[in-house]
Amino acid sequence: MFKRFLMVFLTLIIAVGAVLLAAKHPTGPNTVSYDEPAGLWISIGMIIVLFLPPLILSLFSKRVVRIISAVYQTFVVISFLGMIPIGFLSPHHVGASVIAILGAFVSIASVIVTLKVDSNKK
Repeated sequence: MFKRFLMVFLTLIIAVGAVLLAAKHPTGPNTVSYDEPAGLWISIGMIIVLFLPPLILSLFSKRVVRIISAVYQTFVVISFLGMIPIGFLSPHHVGASVIAILGAFVSIASVIVTLKVDSNKK
């Protein structure tokens, strides 16, 4: 249980870090930036709210709950994978792309840990 929670929490921290790094170099007037802190706080709040289900589901050990959590986390993996090319296309967002690669690896590891933990006890 602790491994699953820690992996999902680490993914949450990386996602918040990606938003903070993306806010450092905004690409237009409708993006997150440090000039508008309310929008930045709303974005971070939305990320935290969207990570609450996998955080809560990581506390349970039933197989069905773990599968639901893994499916939910695959959407996070897809989001990080979508960020990778966007970071390489912009000269200021290479750091965001590196964070996205790190987030994708951690998210994939989180899905694997979610599905594999406690399966050896049978």
